[in-house]
Amino acid sequence: MAEQQSGQTGAQALDEVVRFTSGLIRIDTTNRGGGDCRERPAAEYAAARLAEAGIEPTLLERTEGRTNVVARIEGTDPSAGALLVHGHLDVVPAEAADWSVDPFSGEIRDGVVWGRGAVDMKNMDAMILAVVRDWARQGVRPRRDIVIAFTADEEASAEDGSGFLADRHAALFEGCTEGVSESGAFTFHDGAGRQFYPIAAGERGTGWLKLTARGRAGHGSKVNGENAVTRLAAAITRIGDHEWPLRLTPTVRAALSELAAVYGIETDLHDVDALLDKLGPAAKLVESTVRNSSNPTMLEAGYKVNVIPGAAVAYVDGRFLHGCEDEFRATLDRLTGPDVDWEFAHREVALQAPVDSPTYARMRAAVEEFAPEGHVVPYCMSGGTDAKQFSRLGITGYGFAPLKLPEGFDYQALFHGVDERVPVEALHFGVRVLDRFLRTA
Repeated sequence: MAEQQSGQTGAQALDEVVRFTSGLIRIDTTNRGGGDCRERPAAEYAAARLAEAGIEPTLLERTEGRTNVVARIEGTDPSAGALLVHGHLDVVPAEAADWSVDPFSGEIRDGVVWGRGAVDMKNMDAMILAVVRDWARQGVRPRRDIVIAFTADEEASAEDGSGFLADRHAALFEGCTEGVSESGAFTFHDGAGRQFYPIAAGERGTGWLKLTARGRAGHGSKVNGENAVTRLAAAITRIGDHEWPLRLTPTVRAALSELAAVYGIETDLHDVDALLDKLGPAAKLVESTVRNSSNPTMLEAGYKVNVIPGAAVAYVDGRFLHGCEDEFRATLDRLTGPDVDWEFAHREVALQAPVDSPTYARMRAAVEEFAPEGHVVPYCMSGGTDAKQFSRLGITGYGFAPLKLPEGFDYQALFHGVDERVPVEALHFGVRVLDRFLRTA
């Protein structure tokens, strides 16, 4: 098979990406946490599409029903490091009563595919399948080995998904130096006619915290200076009110510089808040990643109104920037104080990827070929992906799931949101750009 350098996506691939997105959405892979999910039907669907194209899939489970799929496509340059292309198969819950359509219908209406997973991230899973099947029909081989992974459990702990694969099946990813996955190369409209295509080159670390306050249990009518609920409430208030200091990673610095250049604004990193104000709506691409963060989310205390409990528990969604975990820990020690203990309920590393790498340049070129009017910029994800677990294998992760979206389509709000959907034309764009990038990556 001959290597082809330019995007020449076949018409069948454009049809398949829509069909596969809809088909995957119709398979309910809701991940409610605590192991309550079954990805196997979606994994078998993806594996069958690969097998039909002559690509041999391997299905792997840590827990019955929590299935992952891994496959490798051999490249033409054995000296090049392999590229991991991965997407998760699970989705967050959807309350059907809140939706305009059945969230697991995969309905295609007025040029839009509707349903849970349409943007997070069964669309990207479908793009990957459509591209590699198109290669099989055309006899295309990429420059470097492409390792495909469809994972379980990304929407919870990843213990049954990418964590399991990295820890127990590292050999399947031999030679992989870089990876691409969700949340990058989508259209961001600034409301003034400019279009940005942010490519993720970093992620904040995950620090989900469990806080426990202990005190003296007693009758609700008695004076009690050791009330666990009061102690916990005070600590939570301090955490919620805390103003984290500015901390700029290389990716965020590059993002601010490139955004400022587009607007003709002087890049003053000594007053980042003022710079963000000048960027207007485009500030949304970076404002959540110039600091660590800590948002209280859950409280558990007591069992009767006239009983002071001996303990109270709270949970906090904490995130820390690359290189800032020590500061994050020290700050939480101070904010919780002597009467409240804290621990990580779930922790994963922060990531940093270079924006001057050949791979980043090729992603930029692929987007610019099909969206020449757009401005490609780097950005750091405020949350996290399976790239965290794969980083244990020395794989540098980027967010690159291209979509060309119309103005007014709030892509980021649809992540875990109601009426999640994706335009058919956005999927077509995504397949073309992903094809162009992967052929020569």
